[in-house]
Amino acid sequence: LPAHASLRRAKKNRISLKTTKKGLPLSQLAHLVVSERTFVFSLRKVGPTFFEAEMAAAGNVPQFASLYIGDLHPDTTEAMLHEIFSSVGPVGSIRICRDSVTRKSLGYGYVNFHSVSDAERALDTLNYSSIKGRACRIMWSQRDPSLRKSGVGNIFVKNLDRNIDNKALYDTFSLFGNILSCKVACDANGKSRGYGFVHYETEEAAKQAIERVNNMQIGDKQVEVRAFQKRGERDNASTFTNIYAKNLPSDFDEEKLNSMFGAFGTITSSVIMEDKLDRKFCFVNFETPEAAAKAVEELNGKDMRTEEQKAAAEKKDEEGEEKKEEDKADKDANDVD
Repeated sequence: LPAHASLRRAKKNRISLKTTKKGLPLSQLAHLVVSERTFVFSLRKVGPTFFEAEMAAAGNVPQFASLYIGDLHPDTTEAMLHEIFSSVGPVGSIRICRDSVTRKSLGYGYVNFHSVSDAERALDTLNYSSIKGRACRIMWSQRDPSLRKSGVGNIFVKNLDRNIDNKALYDTFSLFGNILSCKVACDANGKSRGYGFVHYETEEAAKQAIERVNNMQIGDKQVEVRAFQKRGERDNASTFTNIYAKNLPSDFDEEKLNSMFGAFGTITSSVIMEDKLDRKFCFVNFETPEAAAKAVEELNGKDMRTEEQKAAAEKKDEEGEEKKEEDKADKDANDVD
């Protein structure tokens, strides 16, 4: 392509190039193309956009001025986002993703700026700001899904203090490199599950974070930081430390958890939860795989009911059997009649 060119639209969604006497600086032309969605579409049909290399060489800056906005309140609208983000710079477009049937917000959206510098400023100044009472989470929109799925630069942080939120996690780990995304896992009520994920731009930053923060105390708890592993990579029964227990009694609490599972080894983190039917279950993480394996061996299938509960259950079963026999006798009598 010529070093200086201008664009004009041609028929059938194609573009043509013509050299101009004065021309435009390539960086300005890149911004022009970003702001014109029809040109971006046409260019990408022909091949890779010609300004990607220049912008990438300018400091590893994303090729598009597009931001992902997550953790949005269900009532947040595009107009609200426009009012907030246009204070930083001219906004090209805004979209909140919605359910295709109910049209209810899915809790995230995208804000597209005309310039990368405005998007960077929005990321720096508005990240974790409150929108309708919720701290929004902003990061660069990753158009290439392979960057998210590769796991490179992604770390897992567990045993987090329940008071640590997304911003506190970001502030702690941003010291080691540029963060692409950062999130504390929460339940449906917004309460922390005690673990989170930090995705760095480089593997070097992730390694440094692991070396510096692993076993460090954050809040009231000592955290464990390690490289994130995909499910298939961590399904090794000989190295697991985290176990799941269900069918727990209704009065099961932290004291009983520590008493029952603590007998097998040091517990580094644990959480008790309830499903929609108020049935309790828990996760317990041990310091060593041996302790976890021993707990599974000894406790799996154990009857957690008290003697009174067992007697009540047996009585209920007996009453049920008697009722079945009575119903069968009545049915037989009716058949004879």
